[in-house]
Amino acid sequence: MRQILAVAAGLAILATSACSAPAPPRSAAPSATPTGPATLPAPTGSHSIGTTALYLKDGSRPDPWNLDAKARELKVTLWYPTARHDGQRASYMTPKESELLLKGSKIASAPYDTLSKTRTNAIEDAEPTGKRLPLVVLSPGFTKPMSTLTSLAEDLASRGYVVAGIDHTYESYATTFPDGRVAECLACDSNSDPGFGAGLVQGRATDVSFVLDQLPAKWDGSDRTDRSRIAMVGQSIGGSSAMATMLEDPRVRAGVDMDGTAYARIPKSGFSRPFMFLGSAQHVSGGPAPTWDRDWKLLTGWKRWIVLTGAEHQSFTDTPLLSDALGIKPLPGILPATRAAELTRTYVAAFLDQHLKGRRQPLLDGPSSRYPEAKFCPATCAQS
Repeated sequence: MRQILAVAAGLAILATSACSAPAPPRSAAPSATPTGPATLPAPTGSHSIGTTALYLKDGSRPDPWNLDAKARELKVTLWYPTARHDGQRASYMTPKESELLLKGSKIASAPYDTLSKTRTNAIEDAEPTGKRLPLVVLSPGFTKPMSTLTSLAEDLASRGYVVAGIDHTYESYATTFPDGRVAECLACDSNSDPGFGAGLVQGRATDVSFVLDQLPAKWDGSDRTDRSRIAMVGQSIGGSSAMATMLEDPRVRAGVDMDGTAYARIPKSGFSRPFMFLGSAQHVSGGPAPTWDRDWKLLTGWKRWIVLTGAEHQSFTDTPLLSDALGIKPLPGILPATRAAELTRTYVAAFLDQHLKGRRQPLLDGPSSRYPEAKFCPATCAQS
């Protein structure tokens, strides 16, 4: 499989970081005229979606990035089924968060508040409904706020999951707290340090365990979740953190790494809980990002390794869906944004349905004529 060209330079900047998966070759394309606010694709499940935010403080440990903070503060965004069908739609991010994200990503092709106008599908603070719902933890890429995985979170909630998305404070360009403070990316000053990626995923594993500890007491809707059915899904360093978390916390039964370099080291004795790699062409067997080859041999339970033809690093996030609003034109050969979102939602949901709901998914057994972009590794996706 030949290496896939990445999207236009502005969109490419959104993708790169020292601890993300290695970036494929990139080439610029002309920018386009911004089209106005983006609208996230409609969820595919049968439920309406509610969302709310929690703010948690872990007084047992200082913040690893802010030496003046004696406690670790986290914002957790929850998405869940609701019986309501109308109401105030949740904001995607604040104007200040949009500004900091675009400035940090060096994107000046659209007004800095553009992303704050993105239209979502979830009803703000709606009452949750349902019983014994599986819980999915989401973790975003380095420098990216949790909002960049909103399309996936909304879709999972519409399918009957409770989703807990974590903003890992000081690891993204902006996290806003209720008192108006905006935490910027202090970790960005350290991302070239030796061992940075390994330390980052270990810290995120601690964040996840703390959130799982706190949810029953901090969210009124937590009695609707089934604490015996928890999975974790993440993109880039968030995907890397899924395995790191599972190695530390047995409550997380299954995990998905979306295009993240594997930093946590699986013991030589192996790892038996279900795990899926879902990535771009840089993660083909024998390709330039060899950590999946290494870990594949140590996964002793149910496992899948799927590469999407035409995908690039941000194809598993909302970023391509926002490119028109930002005036960024993808290059030819890149998986179209709506198709990338469809594939990501479909394969992640199939994995979760099989391992948290006990519903066998033939889609995960091998190549599909409906989704020919999905190549199953290592047999059908080796580098050529």
